[in-house]
Amino acid sequence: MSAGFHIVQGGLQTTLQDGGRTGLLALGVPHSGALDPLSFRLSNRIVGNDANSAALELRSPGPVLRFEGKAGRIALAGTSVPLLVERKGTVQEWPAWRAVDLQDGDVVSVSPFADTAVAYLAALGGFDVPEQLGSRSTFLRGGFGGLDGKPLQTGGVLKLLHDGAPDAPCHTLLRPPSFVASPVLRALPGPQADYFKEEAQSAFFGRPFTVSRDLDRMGMRLDGPVLAHSKSADIASDATVPGAVQVPGSSQPILLLNDCQTTGGYPKIAVVITADLFRAGRLMPGHEIRFRKVTMTEAEEARAEAAHAYRSMANTIVPVRAGVQI
Repeated sequence: MSAGFHIVQGGLQTTLQDGGRTGLLALGVPHSGALDPLSFRLSNRIVGNDANSAALELRSPGPVLRFEGKAGRIALAGTSVPLLVERKGTVQEWPAWRAVDLQDGDVVSVSPFADTAVAYLAALGGFDVPEQLGSRSTFLRGGFGGLDGKPLQTGGVLKLLHDGAPDAPCHTLLRPPSFVASPVLRALPGPQADYFKEEAQSAFFGRPFTVSRDLDRMGMRLDGPVLAHSKSADIASDATVPGAVQVPGSSQPILLLNDCQTTGGYPKIAVVITADLFRAGRLMPGHEIRFRKVTMTEAEEARAEAAHAYRSMANTIVPVRAGVQI
């Protein structure tokens, strides 16, 4: 019998995600992938996986999973709440950003979290689902990837690619990333910035916005100053990417995320830079954000700095102690 999890409760739209699909936008296939790629990649590194292995993207409340197999190893990342492991009626709490070994019959859950929209649960070896179009990411609107294109379903089974006792020491991340609830997102102006009045552009980069309840993996609508158009609120459809900020006829901006459509007919006032997209993916309704205008050179420098910061954090992953810990 291969190792895996029986899904006792599916949780709130829990999906499998990896680094996403690349090179397919021209075919109308969205990027998908983890909304918080920083925490996603670190969760995999903590359990000893390749950084791009598929992991569970959790929302609160998260799933309840019963481990079935000889032995396993998991790690929770992206939130400050603990991981709960119930064994023979006793529940033990384990901090996030730390690997935890499992035995057959252990029941895994996550305390409710409100510090982020998404957190990640990685398992040693990764999850055993087929790649579709080069990725194991779930694209809910398209109905493919992950577990048949759906969130985890109560009563289902989630197989693992690794079965057996881990042969490496258990690890923890000494310096987890720090997050702020009301971040400043750096953004490039345009590509249709000239479709907006000057005061609208000033308001976009100078005043706060609040994340509304109208959000999902495709994007989030923002409440804040009205951004009046100087030209039409419609354009000939052109390419869209995660991070683009569309402004429809309502004049209320929409920040696009990983499952966004590949083309759109609303003018885009700005595009959030790649280095800050993980902050956007963590946002929840009520969070306040601001946008800061940067140049392309600054965006490229920020991307290099983010890559360096990731490597520095990953280098603080150290053994807790050798062998099975619980």
